Amino acid sequence: MIRKAVLPVAGLGTRCLPASKAIPKEMMTVVDRPVIQWVVEEAIASGITEIILVTHSAKKAIEDHFDVHYELETELEKRGKTDALKALRELLPDSVRVISVRQGRALGLGHAILCAKAVVGDEPFAVLLPDVLVAAEKDQPQADLKQLCARYEGSGKAQILVDAVPTDQVDQYGIAELMQGCELARGEGIGLRSVIEKPSPALAPSNLAVVGRYVLPAEIFSYLEKTRPGAGNEIQLTDALDALLQSKGAEAYCMQGRTYDCGNKLGYLRATLAYARDHAELGDGFMRLLDEIQRPL
Repeated sequence: MIRKAVLPVAGLGTRCLPASKAIPKEMMTVVDRPVIQWVVEEAIASGITEIILVTHSAKKAIEDHFDVHYELETELEKRGKTDALKALRELLPDSVRVISVRQGRALGLGHAILCAKAVVGDEPFAVLLPDVLVAAEKDQPQADLKQLCARYEGSGKAQILVDAVPTDQVDQYGIAELMQGCELARGEGIGLRSVIEKPSPALAPSNLAVVGRYVLPAEIFSYLEKTRPGAGNEIQLTDALDALLQSKGAEAYCMQGRTYDCGNKLGYLRATLAYARDHAELGDGFMRLLDEIQRPL
């Protein structure tokens, strides 16, 4: 069973400036909770019991969010605000722990994951990019991350979540080259030939983009240690994955849910609208609010 998840949260969030100047982009709120909490909840729902934050000295607010705030809890209890107190205490189940490790220098996603090596140990683990939200469809039988974990346990091969993107946008993503063909139906998986970082539309082997969810064997660390700096003079996870899959094999799994890139402003707004619409308590009121806003002034 996959018990551990690595969340690289040390990035500067430059695409979200000026909002992310003093507040970590992962702490920007989508409806009623920070982006990072939605991601942690996704991990917990898939059976993860240990969250490893690869963080930076400027990101202490993330660690504080998942810590106990005794003073606030005491004050809420005194004032009889039981609902708010309950929500605060349910941020993290007792069975789940959060561990933080520092990424001293910004040397890329691959380097960030490598920083978690000592904590992960020799277990397979999940990687969740914290500025990407993955929401299940209402009729979806199993969340995509949980399906990734189950597929890994069945095959022992690294699993990478992919989703179709418009062809003219493939140069913004890592793109999967499949063992057979260039198409993959939702909810299906197939062997990977390679992952190509931001190819031109003319050279892209498919339109299947890596979403930001992985389940990897501990062997990935040895490949990361051997990976030389690539694009941007950073240690790229894509390069290590490519070496891993050539040796051990890996699979692409086409997601069934929906993904939202909160690392850019329009993606963040899209996520806010979608999550507000689907919110159990606020959804109906939000839709009425949208109707009011759309009426001519």
